[in-house]
Amino acid sequence: MKAAVLEEAGKPLKIYNDIQIMEPRTAEVRVNVKYCSVCHSDVSVADGTFPAPGPVILGHEASGIVDAIGPGVTHLAVGDHVILTPAPPCGHCYYCVRNEHSLCVNGQAIMTHTLPDGETGLQRQGQPVLRGVGVAAFAEQVITQASGAVKIADEIPLDIACVIGCAVQTGVGSVLNTANVEPGATVLIIGLGGVGMATVQGARIAGATTIIVSDPVAERREAAKSFGATHTLDPTIDDLVSQCLLLTNQIGVDYAFETAGQASLVEAAVMASRSGGCTVCVGAPPIDQAISLNPAVLFAATEKKLCGCLLGSSNSLFEIPRLIRLWQEGQLDLEGMITHRRPLEQINEAFDDLSHNRGIRTVISING
Repeated sequence: MKAAVLEEAGKPLKIYNDIQIMEPRTAEVRVNVKYCSVCHSDVSVADGTFPAPGPVILGHEASGIVDAIGPGVTHLAVGDHVILTPAPPCGHCYYCVRNEHSLCVNGQAIMTHTLPDGETGLQRQGQPVLRGVGVAAFAEQVITQASGAVKIADEIPLDIACVIGCAVQTGVGSVLNTANVEPGATVLIIGLGGVGMATVQGARIAGATTIIVSDPVAERREAAKSFGATHTLDPTIDDLVSQCLLLTNQIGVDYAFETAGQASLVEAAVMASRSGGCTVCVGAPPIDQAISLNPAVLFAATEKKLCGCLLGSSNSLFEIPRLIRLWQEGQLDLEGMITHRRPLEQINEAFDDLSHNRGIRTVISING
């Protein structure tokens, strides 16, 4: 099959037509990928921020049509339209039975770039190719656990639905699941890429009345207003903490979401939150960055909260259908998040767009 392959961090991806993909095994399915949008996590692997040891096929925010099913799969059939998820829940591990599905043991594949048993199911010229960020969807086909392909109605456009797979699950989920934002809350969102814009929408859906956003790109700040932002800040000229205090009667925000993936911005978010407030780390900072809470005694005495977030703390089998319903009801704007469309042959141009903050989401057509 055809796929875009990263052979070495910092180098352009190359298109090959000789990638071999295995047949689905027990409880697995193979999916013909139609569309896959570009996420910052893909760029972080490509530029070496998150190293991957060996050739890897990236892409994890995807949609497609089931091509083949393995033994034991009963809830999917060939021809079903699906959204792929990078963290398919197994339903029976320590975390799944505690309703922490995003932490399922299957989700470790996001870091290992393999299937749970260590296989990748992908080869080129006899050598294994890694299954990037849990899916490997910059390719004509993917192999996934059956729970990693969530069925949707045939009439739902796959080129629009693909952004649900990561950005929308993560952003909306961080508000509704991780933080449990209540109506009337005050919210700060730092970073307005795809995940940040989805977080803005999640805050609006949750009923937050003050939604403050911060991003250095003027076009993104303006776009955030259409998604629900009530106040915009330019971090190149505005002091984040003082402005948040000003907009909340010197109290601080109830919830702060850092979606840009910078440890220093997590620290700023904590400072901008009120006593008892919650800061959610949604973005993925480089592995050499650390968060400092100084003085620690003040963090403890003010009872502030700091929590991580993986894929919006989502159970994809529940979350994806819920997000589809919100879109169908007009409460969630998916179309507005897609600012560029490109063929697979322009994958490097799409990565360059994201690296330079051009647009929000670029959708790559694979078999569209």
